[in-house]
Amino acid sequence: MAGSSWTLPKPRANGPPYFSRNQVSNALHQMAVLLELSGANMFRVRSYQNGSRLIGSLSQDLGELVASGEIFELKGIGKGLGTAITQSVGEGNWPEDWINLHQTTPQGLIEMLGIPGVGPKKIKMIHEELGVLSVADLQEACVKNEVAPMKGFGAKSQQKILDGIDLLARFSARRRLDIGLRYGQTFLSMILKLDGVERAELAGSARRRKETIGDLDIVAAVKPEDVERVTNEILSMKGIADVKGAGDSKVSVILDTSIFEEGFSLGHLDANVLDAIGGESYEQLESGGTIDAQVRLVPAHVFPYTLAYFTGSKEHNIRMRQAAQDRGLKLNEFGLMPETELTGLEAARTSLPAEDESDIYSHLGMDFVTPELREDMGEIEASAVGQLPDLITLSNIKGALHNHTTLSDGEASLEQMADAAQRMGWNWLGIADHSPTLQIAHGASAEDLLDQHRTMQKYNKEWEDSGVDFKLFSGVESDILEDGKLDHPDDVLAQIDYVVASVHAMGRWRSRDESQNTEDLLKCLEHPATTVLGHPTGRILQGRDGYEIDLHTILEHMSEANKEGELKAVELNASPYRLDLDWRLCKRAKELQVPVVINPDAHSVQGLGDIDYGVMIARKGWLEESDILNSLGREEITRRLNG
Repeated sequence: MAGSSWTLPKPRANGPPYFSRNQVSNALHQMAVLLELSGANMFRVRSYQNGSRLIGSLSQDLGELVASGEIFELKGIGKGLGTAITQSVGEGNWPEDWINLHQTTPQGLIEMLGIPGVGPKKIKMIHEELGVLSVADLQEACVKNEVAPMKGFGAKSQQKILDGIDLLARFSARRRLDIGLRYGQTFLSMILKLDGVERAELAGSARRRKETIGDLDIVAAVKPEDVERVTNEILSMKGIADVKGAGDSKVSVILDTSIFEEGFSLGHLDANVLDAIGGESYEQLESGGTIDAQVRLVPAHVFPYTLAYFTGSKEHNIRMRQAAQDRGLKLNEFGLMPETELTGLEAARTSLPAEDESDIYSHLGMDFVTPELREDMGEIEASAVGQLPDLITLSNIKGALHNHTTLSDGEASLEQMADAAQRMGWNWLGIADHSPTLQIAHGASAEDLLDQHRTMQKYNKEWEDSGVDFKLFSGVESDILEDGKLDHPDDVLAQIDYVVASVHAMGRWRSRDESQNTEDLLKCLEHPATTVLGHPTGRILQGRDGYEIDLHTILEHMSEANKEGELKAVELNASPYRLDLDWRLCKRAKELQVPVVINPDAHSVQGLGDIDYGVMIARKGWLEESDILNSLGREEITRRLNG
């Protein structure tokens, strides 16, 4: 991520392979940015960008691809990149030019990449002309009015840089999905109420449901004669901290928390997550946070094309433009048209008509691709042959297994959680309070856990006798201890319904290499009581990276166990602070027929609502109703848990 400290990782001691696919993918990404910062040829920059994406999404074993030489056969991996990857993975040595670029790029320049609107090209110019080496240097140069006289800058650009530095100091350039959507949906609802706005939708990463969101993009259909009035009404809305620009078709603003009528609150956070993201300082930062937003005002006949273009992703758009070119057409934000000298709205007059985005795909011989899938991860090919997935929806969810009560670190009682689940329309709920080792979460003793189990059985009997279609399942979120052991005696675990096995000792797990962590998780999964692998990497978005783990191997092992009749499900933790399993690996779990269970990891009644974010990420990961364990009804899930 821009602004962080970058180094090339050290090789593992027991290789080859000396580096994991994640390490190689990250190294390629860093090289792409550093090359652009150094002014390298953009074709070379793009080759590293594409290589990073390809390696990061591989389902094959990278070590085997290198050892067999098949790495050179991958589309997008040329001789140069293939040789570099082979050297690093097979020999444990990063290429000298990679090392040199990391060593010779001043760290301050990398930190400047985090300033909104200041990219590698601008940083390079400022560095070379003014000798700026850090964010502090840049701020001083702007205050002294040294940046404005430079070619391509000016007073407005200089002030924008100062504003960007201030924003960077106040908060990160990207926001989690829940925060970004909260701003985006609130702003959208305000715009939809304006006279003259015929239709409007969120675009960008928010519409694609990325786990973190940069700027907000909204596309609105407005008649040309109404644009000026609508623009002025937008600029007068509450919640706008600053106006970055307002032209004939675009309004750029900065939103702050005053946009929320009900006020801004993060709700209950469990101590483990709160500690990882900065504690009270984070809460204060978030409550005073801001987010950039752009509203694009276009005529109604252009709206579907503009919406599709600004929804992205960039990679998906490139493939769509290529599909248009294959048909002798040109696709952009104004339309789908024959090649013409005309531009913008003039060219749009020659476009094929589109009432909505589905017409665009239809013109190109494709099925409509839902926004969540637009990442060039196979959706173009599937769309062309009518094989897109029938994605999971919130209405498919019947319950969830990973939730907490006041028995450990939750703020609601068992009874309150059960009542809330029933009001949500669920017909079952699993409770998995923490085990004793996690002292920060007040982990439950074996005696208390079994007492809770007996209480659940009593309630279940009462509901059954009175004809209520609802059931509680007793579980535990067990810490995974040394050598993959679980945190309760086997005779205790045998009495409850299921076990969510999770890593919480992040210091120890992050200090070890991928192979050791993977081995311990495999041992844990061998335990007959282990039902669900909880938040598989332990990451906290914008708080901490997860521990090194070969999830492809883990999922393959779980696949074999399920084929033999053992239920081993992987969790998609729906907490917006986690969203772990990552959406990029959901598709792999699906291919291997490993059941995915979407769990809110709720520590409060309100926390059950986080299931929404899990469903969003499951959809992004190509998952269907049949792939999701918690789409099963009460009787079906009872049978699966009982084996």
